[in-house]
Amino acid sequence: MDRSGVKPDKADAAGVKDKREGGFLDTVKVVAQALLIALVVRSLLFQPFNIPSGSLIPTLLVGDYLFVSKYAYGYSRYSFPLGLVPFEGRILGAEPKRGDVAVFKLPRDNATDYIKRVIGLPGDTVQMVDGRLFINGRVVERERIGNYRDDEDTAPGTGPEVPMYRELLPGGASHVVIERYGDRGPWDNTPLYKVPEGHYFMMGDNRDNSADSRDMNTVGFVPFDNFVGRAEVLFFSIDGAPAWQLWQWPTAVRWERLFTRIH
Repeated sequence: MDRSGVKPDKADAAGVKDKREGGFLDTVKVVAQALLIALVVRSLLFQPFNIPSGSLIPTLLVGDYLFVSKYAYGYSRYSFPLGLVPFEGRILGAEPKRGDVAVFKLPRDNATDYIKRVIGLPGDTVQMVDGRLFINGRVVERERIGNYRDDEDTAPGTGPEVPMYRELLPGGASHVVIERYGDRGPWDNTPLYKVPEGHYFMMGDNRDNSADSRDMNTVGFVPFDNFVGRAEVLFFSIDGAPAWQLWQWPTAVRWERLFTRIH
């Protein structure tokens, strides 16, 4: 008997217990379903990345956050987290186009994520001569469009102004590049590269500050299987502060870059 003189109903107590257990199991199911959906979206549709270095300035800045489409080039084992689906080659493959900005696994370790622009296709020859890009023996057209203040290694607004050009690649794709050291940078004169079949030649838009396919010991030619996806859109961008510092957002977020397409 309890203090009220009413004997507790065992069936009611069991019902309360069942409801609690059912509620916990329902929560577990919802969490599991959410994780499964997130895994599918990340593996098959879009994966978020952030930019930690300035190799693609001015197209991508340090502190940019972007979505990469996983389906753009089909799927390889590198499309899945930690390479958990081990298979060779690609399925539903679509070849990268010249001018795409793409994420790939560094061939040296097949693990580190790099992001560069597709410059050379399989069978192409690529060379830099006095700062000018040559593809298949022909110089790539470029137009001086002004200067770019390069604040990558300095306080905002204090960096040097460097030449900025618009390049027009064979096939019609265009993009903007900067030349930190003019046309006399460390990779402005290179050997003639012949891109092997099934591989691509990748370069950064910050031509004098990019570890890319010009350096055979660091990057070299990138196999098609190593491609993760194509950079599509910026969804967030912050300058000089971690994204989690919400109190910095009013002044640090680059509002004008949010939800812009990547070209």
